[in-house]
Amino acid sequence: MRAAALYSAAGSLLLTTLTAVPAQAAPAAGPGSAEARGTAVAARRAAAAGIEFGACPRAEELPGAVRCGTVAVPLDYAHPDGKRIELTVSRVRATHKDPDDAGRTVPGQGALVYNPGGPGASGLYFPLVGMVPEWKRLAAAYDLVGYAPRGVAPSAPLSCQDPGDFFKGPRPAPARPSDAYKRERAAEAEAYARGCAQRGGDALRHYHSLNNARDLEVVRAALGERRLTFMGGSYGTYLGALYADLFPAHVRRMVFDAAVNPDPEQVWYRNNLEQSEAFEDRWDDFKEWVAEHDDVYGLGDRPRKVQDAYEEAGARLAAEPAGGAVGPAQLQGAMLRAGYYDDYWPHRAEALSAYLKGDPQPLIDQAGTRTEEGAVAAENSNAVYTAVECNDAPWPTDFGVWDRDNTRLARRAPFETWDNVWTNLPCAYWRGPRQQPLDVRTAPGELPPTLILAAERDAATPYEGALELRRRLAGSVLVTERDAGTHGIAAGPNACVNAHLEAYLLDGRLPARDASCAPRPEPEPRRAAAPSA
Repeated sequence: MRAAALYSAAGSLLLTTLTAVPAQAAPAAGPGSAEARGTAVAARRAAAAGIEFGACPRAEELPGAVRCGTVAVPLDYAHPDGKRIELTVSRVRATHKDPDDAGRTVPGQGALVYNPGGPGASGLYFPLVGMVPEWKRLAAAYDLVGYAPRGVAPSAPLSCQDPGDFFKGPRPAPARPSDAYKRERAAEAEAYARGCAQRGGDALRHYHSLNNARDLEVVRAALGERRLTFMGGSYGTYLGALYADLFPAHVRRMVFDAAVNPDPEQVWYRNNLEQSEAFEDRWDDFKEWVAEHDDVYGLGDRPRKVQDAYEEAGARLAAEPAGGAVGPAQLQGAMLRAGYYDDYWPHRAEALSAYLKGDPQPLIDQAGTRTEEGAVAAENSNAVYTAVECNDAPWPTDFGVWDRDNTRLARRAPFETWDNVWTNLPCAYWRGPRQQPLDVRTAPGELPPTLILAAERDAATPYEGALELRRRLAGSVLVTERDAGTHGIAAGPNACVNAHLEAYLLDGRLPARDASCAPRPEPEPRRAAAPSA
């Protein structure tokens, strides 16, 4: 999801009840269902076959130290003898070398499987984190395993439109769109949903979170792991929560980093509304930081002045796009990354400052068009994101509901609200059955203790989601990075967070109760080369 958040002081959202769901809404599969039986069949087959690891697909451009293989899973778990698709899995073996004592051999603890979220993100690059200092202890004990979930290239990739048409720039980004503009974007959303149906065919309905959780069970079996050690980030926490509910006896340890709110009433429409509100607060954090460093960036010594500078840049770009490709929507998209990660603050502030002073190149570099390969990957990722979220749950099918809820929200949260609408609006026109979201709950003793990590001001997956997950998974412990907002905090620069992570994954130890960590330092203002957008 690109969405979920704390309600603002203005009060909880007054949301309209969802309108009728398309026919044939599918119930969540229980323990005795055909899907459950099919998963058991697929897992037994995968355990027998294992994974033959070798060179990774050339298109992934992974170094030789990373080895890849494939796991066959049913397209439809209710019919395990029917069509199967292949998931690509990557692995780097545990080093068994203690980074603090070169003479000590570290015993192995099996595989640590990671999902980075999305939905639509690939985890094939995950094993490379073993080279990062913060991951050395974990890489000594665990085989680091990533995979591309179903639909994500090269695992039976989905597509909804020609990648060459995916990035449309320059584009406007009105905070208060006209009725004509809304009609234009609604027509685009309907066409996109139609393209997904045409390109995906009958298989499209099988790309959803419940099947992603079942796939994870088959990957566990193929790896030869009796029980799963798993870390999920963002959407990966929702996937992990579904797995914990469906397969609690197969869990060894689980880390949920930047937790999605799993309440079935939130998945996904309400989560996206809450995310839009949370990004307004995070945008305010960024503006306050920029104002504190007015001596560096010259964008104003108060947040309101920084907002004025942002709006001035948007107006100029509307009149004359930078490099012919960067308009207001591209500017907003670049600044949205600062809402996800503090590390982007200096680079985005520098680009905005340089543009307003007559140098558009930093902004073009950070917000401009992608390469052909990048466009293909981005279109594939967006197709998977759309398919999974639209298939997962009911959505309003009347644009009037979206218009009313988001017009109200945009009055107090204009920064991200309408962009979030345009991203998710294809779900209003989605063809095919919807799943009923699983009511994730585990009883005391049913699931081993699990670790939840959350930043208090995370906008992409707001803090209420971590609290809700904590309530639903008996025996879980929540570690909070207070007064911080970076999206995903595991094995980052916060030593306190990392100490809890390592104690859990290496020794199985959790705090006796929920714990807090002081925030990481704010980024230093600087004029530096921008990270890849």
